Amino acid sequence: MFHSYDEAVNWIHSLLNHGIKPGLERMEWMLDQLDHPERRLKTVHVGGTNGKGSTVTYLRTVLEESGYEVGTFTSPYIESFSERIAINGQPINEEDLVALCNRVQPLVEMAAVSPLGSPTEFEVITVIALLYFGTIAYPDLVLMEVGLGGRFDSTNIIHSLVSVITNVGYDHTHILGSDIKQIAYEKAGIIKSGVPLVTTAEKEEVLTLLHETTKSKKTKIYRLNEEFSIKEQMSDKEGERFSFQSPYRKLEDLHIQMKGEHQVKNAGAALMTLEYLRVFYGLHIEQDMIQRGLERATWPGRFEQLRSNPTIVVDGAHNPEGVESLANTLKQHYPETRIHVIFSALGDKDIESMLKPLYPLIETISFTTFEFPRAISGEELSNKATFANKRYEENWRKAIQVTMDEMVENDLLLITGSLYFVSEVRCFLKN
Repeated sequence: MFHSYDEAVNWIHSLLNHGIKPGLERMEWMLDQLDHPERRLKTVHVGGTNGKGSTVTYLRTVLEESGYEVGTFTSPYIESFSERIAINGQPINEEDLVALCNRVQPLVEMAAVSPLGSPTEFEVITVIALLYFGTIAYPDLVLMEVGLGGRFDSTNIIHSLVSVITNVGYDHTHILGSDIKQIAYEKAGIIKSGVPLVTTAEKEEVLTLLHETTKSKKTKIYRLNEEFSIKEQMSDKEGERFSFQSPYRKLEDLHIQMKGEHQVKNAGAALMTLEYLRVFYGLHIEQDMIQRGLERATWPGRFEQLRSNPTIVVDGAHNPEGVESLANTLKQHYPETRIHVIFSALGDKDIESMLKPLYPLIETISFTTFEFPRAISGEELSNKATFANKRYEENWRKAIQVTMDEMVENDLLLITGSLYFVSEVRCFLKN
């Protein structure tokens, strides 16, 4: 039995990373033992390679402005473990988490000695989230973010009102495969019969597969630049301005403070989802609520400016598509600025192809490492990169200080790579 928050969280972290057997059998069994709390929930399911967290945030803030209570299940966490399970942005309280772990632990132990095998860390967190939303918090709507892939992801136990797939790119290729159609197939696994799909995917082969899947599931698909579109987009100092067109109405003069064209697309995915919920489920969502909700949406660790003089930006761009979006945002918002990069990543990444979009834009790059099981050394990272003006420093705090000492007025320091790294650095810089 757990008596403290730390004990409960340490137990969760001690569980397997990946299941010995893929599939949803363990999830089905555990939720059956708990009288299926997920069946009491109205949910939106959000998958994709990048942009899931931002899309969930836009959905949440607009729904909150519209007077709804909104549960969110997201990953990974940036500041504290409990933020993964939240109501209106407020993390689950420690007492509830401990009580729920005490309910779930006996089931985990029973499954571990049965043919089902031991549930994974993510499966257990998903069960705890569903139990919290379905038996303690009772929000009006729950936004569930896919952990990895889709088809076999533990969140795929829900039957949502709408499914969202932001985009499909190369990430977790050691698990999902290196062929884009295979990755898309895994992501498309969240599409359910009769449940419409909203997507901002743009690769032709991905869109073809998603369209075919929705046809076979006898449901609708809403695609960016087809069924809905972004109009009149322009960047300003505070973020991005745009208008949105759906089959149901046009929304004009919208503004977000999260920077980059990719964030406008994420906002578009959220708006199309909200429009569907408004038209077909009667949610009361007015244009002024949308404007206020979008305006206040922020997502930590995504092109987040932590300091000025000198400007320090952190961004968890941890795959090729993420770095591509980061490079485009730098071009839009800092076209004449000297940019210095500090970078750290996990060992399963193709470092050179990831970083290439940044090379034409940056002055220097310093490679470093941090305390994490799969993090690799700064020296190894440096050896994999072809950029000329590079160096490595294994102590990331020292890497930041050395770089800042060399910067001149109006330079920008960009700290990027693994989200786990960005989370650690962000915590240090904010405190």
